[in-house]
Amino acid sequence: MDEKGLPEEKVLELLAEFQRRDMTYTSGRILGSMCTSSHPLARRVYCDFLESNLGDPGLFRGTRELESGVIGMLGELLSEPDAAGHIITGGTEANLMAMRAARNMAGAEKPEIIVPKSAHFSFRKAADILGLRLREAELDQDYRVDVESVRKLISENTVAVVGVAGTTELGRIDPVEELSEICLDEDIHLHIDAAFGGFIIPFLRETGAELPEFDFKLQGVSSITVDPHKMGLAPIPSGCILFRDASYLDAMSIETPYLTEKQQSTIVGTRTGASAAATWAIMKHMGREGYRKLALRVMGVTRRLRDGLVELDYQLVVEPELNIVAFNHPAMGPHELADRLEELGWAVSVSSCPPAIRVVLMPHIMEEHIELLLRDLEGIRLREE
Repeated sequence: MDEKGLPEEKVLELLAEFQRRDMTYTSGRILGSMCTSSHPLARRVYCDFLESNLGDPGLFRGTRELESGVIGMLGELLSEPDAAGHIITGGTEANLMAMRAARNMAGAEKPEIIVPKSAHFSFRKAADILGLRLREAELDQDYRVDVESVRKLISENTVAVVGVAGTTELGRIDPVEELSEICLDEDIHLHIDAAFGGFIIPFLRETGAELPEFDFKLQGVSSITVDPHKMGLAPIPSGCILFRDASYLDAMSIETPYLTEKQQSTIVGTRTGASAAATWAIMKHMGREGYRKLALRVMGVTRRLRDGLVELDYQLVVEPELNIVAFNHPAMGPHELADRLEELGWAVSVSSCPPAIRVVLMPHIMEEHIELLLRDLEGIRLREE
């Protein structure tokens, strides 16, 4: 840090130079991210609540009520209006909290968790931080968790089973109903990572889409991760952890004697209330109707990409269930294809199971962007012939 500060105008000028190096969602060129442009209303509200600290909620009672309001709306959306939880940074922190609650409530000496091979990497972080043994269940031919593999891995040390509703790589929905039955029978915590799917599956189901149950309607489900900063259009960071009831929060609460509330169950202490306020605002503004329209629009763009790829003889990994399309070139490896696309200005990602180009059709991607992408993919195919 310099001895003498710079004028405000100079600081903003320097910042603009850094920002120009960033890609933007509005360009339509970011194809591998599960985040998107936040709604203008949500951004405005976020800035208005920047000074609120939900780590000391007695000082910010209005913001705490907004957080409770969001938990209530999400709980209702996910079939448990009395759910307990918090607005936090995102899926990683939510999954960590779920595993911590499960471990504390089970009290096993050598705790283990069972996750699908398709699970998000945050569960490896959780296992490392919490001293859990991570056991990976196999996937079936449709890249969903194999229920029999889960059943075989259960032991007296199992404290949690994880199912995914909208896998990070392929957007698959695990057979949560069957996992629920197993966990009810075995008295094991079932956590559903719906960081991606939680803000689109319910709305697609409301439009008549035949998608499986995954939420608290299934009695074996103990907790759910859902990220408003994905399909919810809230600003980053806006994640959420929901538990069936408050006993799970109590199981990991600690004393905070010098704060306005004397117990705290979140991982972090100081945490912004801006995320809760912005999420409340956008959910109130959009309503279920707005989110249904958004879900239908992104699925329309998804179908256009899917159909265009088939027309160009690219190979789909699976039929898209949500707004994620994974595909391969018939004669070129996915990493080489990703490099070719990057040279043309596209930011795609490569899935690992199986290796494939992965495109997430978030709200910032319009049909005109897909037409440009398909044109470039056609060019790559023609040059290879």
